[in-house]
Amino acid sequence: MSEKHLTYADSGVDISKEEKTVKTLIEKLSYVRKGIGAPLTGIGHYAGLLDFGEYALALTTDGVGSKVLIANEMKRWNTVGIDCIAMNVNDLLAIGAEPVAFVDYLAVEKHDESFAAQIGEGLVKGAEISRISIVGGETATLPGIIKGFDLAGTCLGIVRKDQIIEGGKVSVGDVIVGIPSSGVHSNGYTLVRKIIEESSYSYHDPCPYDSSKTIGDELLTPTRIYIEILDVLKACEVHGLAHITGSGLLKLRRVTKLGFDFYDPLEPQEIFKFLQKEGVVKDLEMYRTFNMGMGFLIILPEKDATKAIEITGGKIVGKIVESGIRVKDLVIE
Repeated sequence: MSEKHLTYADSGVDISKEEKTVKTLIEKLSYVRKGIGAPLTGIGHYAGLLDFGEYALALTTDGVGSKVLIANEMKRWNTVGIDCIAMNVNDLLAIGAEPVAFVDYLAVEKHDESFAAQIGEGLVKGAEISRISIVGGETATLPGIIKGFDLAGTCLGIVRKDQIIEGGKVSVGDVIVGIPSSGVHSNGYTLVRKIIEESSYSYHDPCPYDSSKTIGDELLTPTRIYIEILDVLKACEVHGLAHITGSGLLKLRRVTKLGFDFYDPLEPQEIFKFLQKEGVVKDLEMYRTFNMGMGFLIILPEKDATKAIEITGGKIVGKIVESGIRVKDLVIE
């Protein structure tokens, strides 16, 4: 095992460069519609919001990412459809919107009916969990561009304007309820693959901590869909919500400029400990790349925390402070 400390940038994904690319792109998107359908927010939150009378329509788009390469290696594609829907639905939930409909985009190198059936199996499972309809999509055959396949989608949600959760009500002293992830979810897989490929393990080897499944199967565990957030919104006074995805806790800046003190974080699952050990990845890099066991966060007054915990199975992991992002003694930002 190499003693080099692997990073997300080493594996090919430089978050700072990605942010500059996104900023450059957004600067060119100057035209906005007026009247019905006009944007209610700028670009950069978890979802885009459009004026629709007393309601706002919410739109998200996302994909499975390089997790699909592990599905190809294992020749098991029946879970990545769940991931595709989860990544979109969870972003809608993070602004308080109820997901209602979905369209997918499947790009393939070549056609295979058994492969397509497995993709459909995952998509319908994700739709059932999310209580949404898949109303269409696009399949593209791109042998000159795609090697294998890529899967992405767009989800539509709806929320009353007075119930949008953007983080404006987050206050110092609010508590943070962390909800467990199901594992790595669908982010950071470029680093995951780099770690496995440079280790003595293969995706087909048994998990060192659970010989009943392979490393590949563990890494294909589908992203958890946090649809129970809708029940929390009905029962509690919620000030902020966060879906922890790519770049880990750094995306909390979408919610508030205030600080986050995670003094009692959820314990990361064994898969994170395995990856960190094999890649000799520093703690800071882990929390800046992966969800580290906390897939979704609810920010709310302490008086409502018990109810939120009952609904979600989470726990209080921290509190809102004046500035910074800290996990115990580890300074994230």
